[in-house]
Parts: sequence; C-alpha cells; structure tokens
Amino acid sequence: MSMSTKQEIFTLCGGRVKMHRGIYNPTSDAVWLAAFAPDDATTVLDVGVGSGGVSMCLHHHNPSAQITAIDTNQSMLDMANKNAELNDIPLELINADIYTWRSACTFDLVITNPPYFNGTPAKHNAHHNADLEIWIKKCIARVRPMGTFCMITDAATVSTAIHAMHQARLGDINILPLFGAKQTAERVLLSGRLGTRGISKIHQSLPMNFDPVLRDGLTIRNALSKIS
Repeated sequence: MSMSTKQEIFTLCGGRVKMHRGIYNPTSDAVWLAAFAPDDATTVLDVGVGSGGVSMCLHHHNPSAQITAIDTNQSMLDMANKNAELNDIPLELINADIYTWRSACTFDLVITNPPYFNGTPAKHNAHHNADLEIWIKKCIARVRPMGTFCMITDAATVSTAIHAMHQARLGDINILPLFGAKQTAERVLLSGRLGTRGISKIHQSLPMNFDPVLRDGLTIRNALSKIS
C-alpha cells in the first residue's frame, strides 16, 4: 500500500473501523454515539448518516444488526456506501429527508448525530440549521414500541432535546455528559425507550478522550465494567 493510499484512509475505534477521507469526516462524536447505543438491536436506523461513521462503529459493536441509513445528500450516501464496502458491511441506504420520509418501517433502535448548531456552517461541518425538536420527534416516530432512541448533541441544546423526547413519550431517559478541557460538558449522550414510564437518570460524566472507548473500541458499558 502506497503512502498516498494510507493517507486516504483513516480509522476509528482504535483501527477497527476504516474510513475513506472525504469532504465530511466523522469525529469522536460518532464513536461515542455508537458506544452508547444498546448492542443487541436487530434493526437499526441511522438518521443523517453522512459518510457513515456512526453506522460503521455501530456494526463493530453489533455485527448482526441490520442497519438502514437515511440522508438527504446523495454524495454523502455515496461516501457511506464506499465506507461500508471498505469495512465489508451490508448497509441499506435511503436518499430521503427524515422530515418528509414516508414509510411504515419502525426499528429496534433509531440513532442520530443531529444538526444541532444554528448559524453559518464552518467548512466540512454538517451540524447546522435544522429544527432540532422536530428532527428528534421525526426520529422517534421511527422507533418501534419499547424500542430505543439514541443521540449525541451539544450541551447547549440538551433542554430542547429532552423536552422533545418527553413530548414523544420516551421514558427511561439516560443522560451522560462528556467533558473536554472545559469545566462544563461539551457533548451529551441521550437515550430513551418508547412507551415506558421509567425515570430519567443522569450518569457520571466521562472525558471526551476516554481511551477505552476511543482507542480500545469498547462500548461504554463494557469499558466501565472493566474499570469496575
């Protein structure tokens, strides 16, 4: 393999997931979200798949899952398809808008790294200018009864996200803050189950550079059990 070929490929989960370098490259958000999701879902929908980082990492944790991915951007879907082929992952790709997508399909798990910023997008940044509350409700509409919804978001949007989750009848809500160099959380992982009445739980925070997840490729649950 030539040096230029190596530079065109980067990895996630400590080298366990390979990705083609492109216009939009997933960050550690994708690794964290996949590590937070339940690893026993049979059917999964990845909303706003982009180049496929979340789906690729999710397959690493749950190789038997049937993953469907949706995005409005065909070029991003093309890149996700290339990454799926690179990792030998069967991935169903749908070019559609979650706001208007018409389908009777529901899923054990719906997962999303949503467009949570407002304003002018920075170069290569896909997370801008969507109505986060509507986005979340449309995602939850694809969750089967007793299924799970998972997302990662900027800490500044947490109140909007939790309100939307409650409005959509999610219970058993789990909240896990992620800290960087600052004294306040930078990202927050959220999950809930459709149709349950379980209480919300705020879990002990983790550092965003947590090696067991980012380098060792473990789920959060497995990483914390090893520490214990």
